[in-house]
Amino acid sequence: MIDADTLLATTRAVRRRLDLTRPVERHLLEECIALAQQAPSGGNRQIWSFVVVTDPDRRAALAELYRRGWERYVTEGIVEKPVRATDPEARARQKRITASARYLADHLHEVPALVVPCITHRTDGRDVVVQASQFGSVLPAVWSFMLAARARDLGTAWTTIHLFHEREAAEVLGIPFDEVMQVALIPVAHLVGEGMKPGHRRPLDEVVHWERWAG
Repeated sequence: MIDADTLLATTRAVRRRLDLTRPVERHLLEECIALAQQAPSGGNRQIWSFVVVTDPDRRAALAELYRRGWERYVTEGIVEKPVRATDPEARARQKRITASARYLADHLHEVPALVVPCITHRTDGRDVVVQASQFGSVLPAVWSFMLAARARDLGTAWTTIHLFHEREAAEVLGIPFDEVMQVALIPVAHLVGEGMKPGHRRPLDEVVHWERWAG
């Protein structure tokens, strides 16, 4: 079993290393969701749900929406901008991430399980305090699910691009759009290859502000 620090340091967004040929056992998905239920939520409301999609036709329909969202994402220039225009290493890293994301867009329909976390009550147009409270009641559960998956040698990736077409996705999955909000789409598969390692991150002094914002 992976120790807690290693688990936290090596739960990466997995795209190219998802095994597209091997089904994910239902009991593994249920174990991960059961652990996600223990995550904290605002007021302990527990008003989230996961839609687990393994049916090939539904996966293909979601993947088509995802690809349409991806093309919009690219067209608007969001993913093609380098992290730092003067930093060759950062530009190269961004190119690798973009290529990996494109791979997922091209192969999402082949991923054996897609998990769509949802939460009751929409926050469209609401104040940030309402949105923060609502998302804070579901995102810890999603992250717990992904950590539990990593502990079971499953790969996941947090994606949101299908939300460009959330209403259509709701129709595919029978989600009552006016009452329930989708927050992500998590591909889940067994891992190809061995081992995971911590990713590149900025130094702490660039991301931590003591007592007040500085810089």
